[in-house]
Amino acid sequence: MTPRILIIAGSDSGGGAGIQADIKTVTMLGGHAMTAITAITAQNTLGVQAVLPVPPAMVVAQINSVVTDIGVDAVKIGMIGSAETAHAVADVLIGLKVPIVFDPVMVATSGDTLADAETIAAFERLMRLATVVTPNTPELSALSGYDVIDEVSQQVAVDRLLDERGCKAVLAKGGHIVWEGETYGTKTDRTAFAYDNRTRIFDVLFEHDEAVETIWDAERIETTSTHGTGCTLASAIATNLAYGKPLKAAVARARQLVRLALRDAPGLGGGHRPMGHQTVRLDLGPGARLNQVTVPTDDYAASCAFYTELGLKQIVRTDDAHYARFEAAGGATLSVESGARPTVYFECEDLDAEVARLQKAGVTFDQLPTEQSWLWREARLTDPSGNPLCLYQAGENRRYPPWRLD
Repeated sequence: MTPRILIIAGSDSGGGAGIQADIKTVTMLGGHAMTAITAITAQNTLGVQAVLPVPPAMVVAQINSVVTDIGVDAVKIGMIGSAETAHAVADVLIGLKVPIVFDPVMVATSGDTLADAETIAAFERLMRLATVVTPNTPELSALSGYDVIDEVSQQVAVDRLLDERGCKAVLAKGGHIVWEGETYGTKTDRTAFAYDNRTRIFDVLFEHDEAVETIWDAERIETTSTHGTGCTLASAIATNLAYGKPLKAAVARARQLVRLALRDAPGLGGGHRPMGHQTVRLDLGPGARLNQVTVPTDDYAASCAFYTELGLKQIVRTDDAHYARFEAAGGATLSVESGARPTVYFECEDLDAEVARLQKAGVTFDQLPTEQSWLWREARLTDPSGNPLCLYQAGENRRYPPWRLD
């Protein structure tokens, strides 16, 4: 199935955020992106120079055009443009029974305002329709009317959205604020753990029907290429929901895409630069992805020189000179290892589920899913001709392990 994602958002002439980032995200995840453009912006990495709203009737016409012909499996809402457009979009979406991800865009990464007070007030109808709302910290403050300065005030603000604004779920993004603190707790379990969000990011999913939040904790990626992170995350969540993924799994996979695109950004422009969507090809998506091969070597130095000359980039080496990993154009990796058997690797979104499916079909495994010291989770088997295969999950660690050379 090719999921059909309707994106209702503004255009970014610089290609880093908005409709352009949304289309790239959906495409990288194997979906079909359709658009209802709400505003045209003159925009680059330095800021927003001009905004021209699209008339609400034209926004609605775009939505109806694709819904009545192509169909829709999920909707992503970004920049709205005006209160009138917000109400018009809400009127149309009431009858559309598909997952809706609402990214309440109010301010561009550069700091430019993209929604006035009247438009923000009209967001409540869209929040009630949404499967999940994805505000950053300033947006959470504006939507709730409560100043978010720490984890306690974040909880109060989210509770207002869930209990008073009618939200079904809120993903509170943690990248925009750094507060001093020692602990983080949950609604029902105040067991605390130490944290420092100056060096780590905590994204928290609050669901109306769930007593305990879901927390994702990851190291901050130091980069200026953050333009479009919110758009990308929301579109990735929508695409994963369209595939039929549960909300938590959709968020987890979307976060992985954002982090990979941040790590491999092209460094364009002089301000808040765009992300590297185009590099995330073989890291995410449904099915088993062939993206890693290991071959034996009996001359480590010669093998490294050969594959470097071939145009591959060495990203891992060991001090004892028995293993090296290289990255090829497009994101596939190849490893050389002394004494290894040639092995083909397939990455799976859910390794345990894939192994269970294959076992049910009669496939025998030589090794069931096992955590490895190199931060991969692997299961091993052989094909009918005796060729070794590995099914695995690695997240960022195939291309970006902590010991990556560059």
